[in-house]
Amino acid sequence: MPRRPVSSSSAALSSAPAGPGPAVPDRPEYRVEALAKGLRILSLFDEQRPSWRVSDLATASGLPMPTVYRVVMTLASEGYLDHLPNGDYRPGVRTLTLGTAALRSLDLVAIATPKLTRLGERTGETVNLAVLSGDRVLYLIRLRNSDLVTANIQVGSTLPAVHTSIGKLLLAHLDEDELAKRITDASFAKNSGPNAKVSLAELHDELRTIRDQGWSMQDEELAYGLRSVAAPITGPDGRVLAGVNLAVQSQDWSTQRIIRELRPAVLATCAEISALVSDTSAGSL
Repeated sequence: MPRRPVSSSSAALSSAPAGPGPAVPDRPEYRVEALAKGLRILSLFDEQRPSWRVSDLATASGLPMPTVYRVVMTLASEGYLDHLPNGDYRPGVRTLTLGTAALRSLDLVAIATPKLTRLGERTGETVNLAVLSGDRVLYLIRLRNSDLVTANIQVGSTLPAVHTSIGKLLLAHLDEDELAKRITDASFAKNSGPNAKVSLAELHDELRTIRDQGWSMQDEELAYGLRSVAAPITGPDGRVLAGVNLAVQSQDWSTQRIIRELRPAVLATCAEISALVSDTSAGSL
């Protein structure tokens, strides 16, 4: 099946240099408040609200209006924010450059991309790799089949973890305290699919099953007509680092067919990537 160009990020993991060197202090006297305020402002921009007015930024951040105005003017002058004709501000090109650099610094992306590309070619279906970020999943690799009808998801997009196969897989491997910290009533999106769970209590039994069986499915929980099956990528210590899924249209794939045909493929690919991650980690010691 013809495929669209690959959308992913790659390169090597940046790590702290070995041997003696100046430690990075983690003490209040080294905190730069002006920088912290600027980062707080930048963190408000996301897919749900990609542009803001200065007054709204002040309200959302809890910072005084004059402070927010100065921060926004500084970020705009340095290219981290763009001023739109309607008065709103949105992230600028330099912010995108930072985000791209962060993604390229992930060793996992470089290791996984060739294997996931082959998985997509073999199945003809959309392949995603994502990690947990708060109560959402953050997409680091997306290889899209042009036939898949879904939201405009791309590298850097986030979705509610509770409504995705990768998200449920990653949540299943958290301890109860961490799960309760991450997942609240607000984590359950109102505009989800027809089979979406609506509370953590409702999701608990499924998370236990996912942890025991080692894979996860999403059956029209994220959106109508969309199903997926996910498996974990693990590190040398067995800890789950990320999840990979194959996303398909429900009209073409029943849940039974997904389990029979796609589940073994995604499990095998994740096992191969996990072995490479372990080899890379061992070689760097």
